[in-house]
Amino acid sequence: MSILLGIDTGGTYTDAVLFDLERGVLASAKALTTRHDLTVGIGEALQAVLSRAIPASGTRSASGAGTAYGAGAAQISLVSLSTTLATNAIVERQGSPICLFLLGYPPDSLSIGGLGQALGRDPVVFLKGGHTISGSEQAPLDLAEVDKAIRKHAPHVAAFAISGYFGVLNPAHELMVRRRVQELCGLPATCGHELSSHLHAPRRALTAALNARLIPYIRQLIQAVQQMLTQAGIQAPLMVVKGDGSLMDASLALERPVETILSGPAASVVGARYLSGEPEVMVVDMGGTTTDIALLQDGRPALCTEGATVGGWRTMVEAIDVHTTGLGGDSEVHFDAERGLLIGPRRVTPLCLLAQQHPQTLDWLAMQAERETGRAPTGQAPAGRAPTGQVPTGQVPTGQVPTGQVPTGQVPTGQVPTGQAFEGQFALRLRPLDKGVAALDSLQAELWELLADGPVPLSRLYPDRQGSYRRSRALAGLVERGLVALSGFTPSDASHVLGYQQHWSIEAARLGAEIWRRKAARALRREELTVEEFCQMVFDQVVFQLGEAVVMAALAQQGIPEADQQSWLQQLFLAGALGKESARTGWLEARLKLLRPLVAVGAPAATYFPPLAERLQTRLIVPEHAGVANAIGAVVGSVTQQARALVRPLGVAELPLRADEPFRLHLPDGVVDVIGLEAAIQRAEVEVRRAALELARRAGAGEIQVQVNRKDSIARGRDGKQVFLDSEIIAIAAGRPRLAEEPNGQNQGANAK
Repeated sequence: MSILLGIDTGGTYTDAVLFDLERGVLASAKALTTRHDLTVGIGEALQAVLSRAIPASGTRSASGAGTAYGAGAAQISLVSLSTTLATNAIVERQGSPICLFLLGYPPDSLSIGGLGQALGRDPVVFLKGGHTISGSEQAPLDLAEVDKAIRKHAPHVAAFAISGYFGVLNPAHELMVRRRVQELCGLPATCGHELSSHLHAPRRALTAALNARLIPYIRQLIQAVQQMLTQAGIQAPLMVVKGDGSLMDASLALERPVETILSGPAASVVGARYLSGEPEVMVVDMGGTTTDIALLQDGRPALCTEGATVGGWRTMVEAIDVHTTGLGGDSEVHFDAERGLLIGPRRVTPLCLLAQQHPQTLDWLAMQAERETGRAPTGQAPAGRAPTGQVPTGQVPTGQVPTGQVPTGQVPTGQVPTGQAFEGQFALRLRPLDKGVAALDSLQAELWELLADGPVPLSRLYPDRQGSYRRSRALAGLVERGLVALSGFTPSDASHVLGYQQHWSIEAARLGAEIWRRKAARALRREELTVEEFCQMVFDQVVFQLGEAVVMAALAQQGIPEADQQSWLQQLFLAGALGKESARTGWLEARLKLLRPLVAVGAPAATYFPPLAERLQTRLIVPEHAGVANAIGAVVGSVTQQARALVRPLGVAELPLRADEPFRLHLPDGVVDVIGLEAAIQRAEVEVRRAALELARRAGAGEIQVQVNRKDSIARGRDGKQVFLDSEIIAIAAGRPRLAEEPNGQNQGANAK
């Protein structure tokens, strides 16, 4: 029996699944994702799932590993990983600092496609070089200037992004610059031509920049998984899910981690297809940070060959056509002057989870709730009994201080912090500093030290109006770098109050709801609003925004431009379907019906989607194991790799073509000139077949099959004669991943090779 292990490290949860191709899911487990040290959450999920399906024998392997996980871990023949971390980082505008090299780009490139906005404060270096549309050198590459720029920026960045003008037609300059980066500083470098073969220089540069920011994040994740597998005594290939739902070996993912963008959403679609068995559905995956929507047609997920859109950025990564919105169970509840109550897109730590992990925050919440109302809200523990997560008077838990001693970041009883606007919100450290306190400015360093002993209320960090603006900007910088997390009221808190969830501190959820109820009463001018009514408002707003995202995705699938989706007619029907009073205008009442079933996966699926399906008048499918669909999708996929070449005439090539017609081959590693179309096509087919086969082998495929497709482009000239423009040659290599070898040296599984 071959057991496959699927792991998904998302923004909120880490899931693990043990899977057999014949029997299906053997066991599953969840653990909280620990962003500051991913090995903690991965280890907890891994140990939990192995202990449920493979009882520990108490014996130790020869290497000393695997005792805590059970000797049966040796039965695992494949491990596959999917992750939403890349998607979440883009949506939340987080990532490591990078430097972007633009080779031969015009000066106004930063104003096109949102490139300048996406880069923010990250440095951009314009260098001479690049190529023309024919693949010829536009200008020589000045290696001295390249070396100077690398030495200048390397000490301050985590990675480089490189994009050459017409680099997809000749990547020579991009490859030269990457070699210099590797030789001079050894930092990761992403080349734009590896991400897409399509023309659009600014978008390709944007994609390279976004992906370069993610390299340290993905590498940390892969290394964490490899470490945990070694400790568990698992000796099996490690695969990673790509954005198109296929798999690749972890060694290749470390070289090209950019392809893991949308890995988590892609795995959820593959998993939803497997679990539901439905060929024509809309798949909606709601996690803690984002909601991802994709369509299945004829049993296959729709692909976005022109580039996936994530967090408002249009990339050039070929991936599953996923519509991602910043709405999840842990999205921030806030108020807008015009639109009222809103959820997301920023993720914050739910107050109920914060108090579960840091019980001292209950004291702050109780103090702030009493400040708001003059009395503590109902639902607290009776006098003489400590609420959940606290201890009776006189008993001091580990890590806390005795009565009378006030830990850093807290205040003695009777002292009320200022800054009421920030009550019900906290900040806490998320991970250690990369380069020490010296990398922070003075105000950021001050805030960092204030957070040394655990979560601190924002009202404590912003003690007065005069300094709150500067401190909020400094704190925002720490959040953007992924060093600090914020905590506030979320749909998860509302669900705890309403009884839909009971995983974490209900006491903290009620205290937070009391604080935020008063904020809502002031913002919405509803002074009689109760805690339960406020939480129901939050729940209903989540359902509305989910429905809005589903309808937008359906309209996009029908080819309706995004600008037209906001027309008054579309808004009228949307409001009608989702229960808004504005759906009635005079003699009309609007209703919508989704003509495809909804397959809902993710931890909150059973909570929010039944009322949404009812309002959209469609069938809802919440399959068994929906909460771990991503981890399942990670192990049921296959390896697929592509290689492309473009064959173009060097001049005007009228049909019929001359036998001595010269052609230029734009290959994955450079350009080659060949005489005669058939000779050029044959050379291109050989090269792309070889490249795709090699990529598939490196990606971990066994029993590889290669298919080569050709597409000619022919136009008619002014004189009516036909002109040959180009021929695109695409090789697709596919196969199931190779499995680990059995003790006798034979590979497990019929697909191994």
